[in-house]
Amino acid sequence: MKKKIKTALISVSDKNNLKPLLNILKKNKIKIISSGGTYKEIKRLKFNCLEVSDFTNSPEILEGRVKTLHPKIHAGILNKREKKSHLKDLKDNGFENIDLVIVNFYPFENTLKKTKDHKKIIENIDVGGPTMVRSAAKNYNDVTVITSSDQYEDLIEELKKFKGSTSLSFREKLSRIAFTETAYYDSVISDYFNKKTNTIFPKKQVLHGNLTEKLRYGENPHQQSAIYSSSLNTNLKQIHGKQLSYNNYNDIFSALTISRSLPKGKGTVIVKHANPCGVSTKNDHLESYKSALSCDPVSAFGGIVSCNFKISKNLALELNKLFLEVIIANGFESSAIKILKTKKNLRLIDGTNYTSEELLKFASFNKNIMVQSEDLNLFSTKNFKIVSKQKPTSKQLKDLIFAFNICRYVKSNAIVLASNETTVGIGSGQPSRLDSCQIAINKMKKFNLQNDNLVAASDAFFPFVDGIEKLVQSGVGAVVQPAGSIRDKEIINFANETNTVLLFSKTRHFRH
Repeated sequence: MKKKIKTALISVSDKNNLKPLLNILKKNKIKIISSGGTYKEIKRLKFNCLEVSDFTNSPEILEGRVKTLHPKIHAGILNKREKKSHLKDLKDNGFENIDLVIVNFYPFENTLKKTKDHKKIIENIDVGGPTMVRSAAKNYNDVTVITSSDQYEDLIEELKKFKGSTSLSFREKLSRIAFTETAYYDSVISDYFNKKTNTIFPKKQVLHGNLTEKLRYGENPHQQSAIYSSSLNTNLKQIHGKQLSYNNYNDIFSALTISRSLPKGKGTVIVKHANPCGVSTKNDHLESYKSALSCDPVSAFGGIVSCNFKISKNLALELNKLFLEVIIANGFESSAIKILKTKKNLRLIDGTNYTSEELLKFASFNKNIMVQSEDLNLFSTKNFKIVSKQKPTSKQLKDLIFAFNICRYVKSNAIVLASNETTVGIGSGQPSRLDSCQIAINKMKKFNLQNDNLVAASDAFFPFVDGIEKLVQSGVGAVVQPAGSIRDKEIINFANETNTVLLFSKTRHFRH
């Protein structure tokens, strides 16, 4: 069902690309109504335009807060063209149809990036714009609504194709987009007020995101997938390689989360299936990578490497010896890029601008969403209590905190063996903590790592002595675990009997 456009109302914050649109409206003899800055811009471009205040015979008031909130505007948009009672109401009140609404909103999201001034933020909450868009979207049977300059070209083609009219399918599509736009806009405002009032779990949770990319498929080829970001993008810059997959992104975010928990400018993380399989924070970047790789070179094959520093030529040469899916770094030397680009499918990601903030983490199951705050707090000695008679050396303490930090990013049940701020064995994802201990030990022995100063970390308490006993028998001299077991005293007694250093963490760190 085609609908002829005779009158258009334009009110936009983004005034780019108006001229081609105004040209097609003029060609089809479409009357234009506008207000404020948009009216001035249309006049500057030398097109005829009627100011809203002249159209409604009502001046803008309250410093522009009220200008389009008027019965003549909304009756013109909302009336059903085929309903006699609606036509009578319009005639009795001297109102006329508005067939096209072109509106984009005050830039609330951009305002949040520019200022923390609450008064300025409040003034950038658009009221009239979303109201007109909702009215037009509701009445899509008769009215066309445009909410972005990205849609101008489609509108121009539609008007050309149907000689000043639009099709029902076109209007319906734009209506869907319009309601999404108003919902997104309100969700950003809602999120702002939740943060301002420290409301973590509101009665109703509204999520918002921009489509960053439609992915080739999900975890498996038969699953559909896409990635959305609550900002305009992920702040990840791909500089080489084929398109990222769902699994790539999952591993990338896991790797970056670990990397950002390490000291600034140092640390190499190798991830496979969202689990770290090697981490080192040695000062020398090349040694850091080699040490991380030596923890489990078999698992690293086809994995992701995240470097908390700029990648040099020498490191690039070393990285190129192994098949990797993705390499992330805080920049790449030009010579390093040249070397790494010899592998055409290898994805190179500049993560310089990526930050891990204290955000909420979501997990969805059918129509249910679970929400929790992320586990991102940085550890210091204050987070731990020495409970054994044997006290840790400064080196042991450093290694224990390092191991415990990595442990919280390993799928539970998790055990991490470490030495010299490098992982040497990781046991992950086992229903039995004892099995995780054995896996970590086996990994260490498999790759012939000899460590004189071996420490171990557990993401939760040992429910029985057998777990810590197995670690000590493998050469571990210091252990860190969360407190909370009814057998904590037994664990402490065992540590004292074997002259093992034992630290209790004040927090537990399951990761499922």
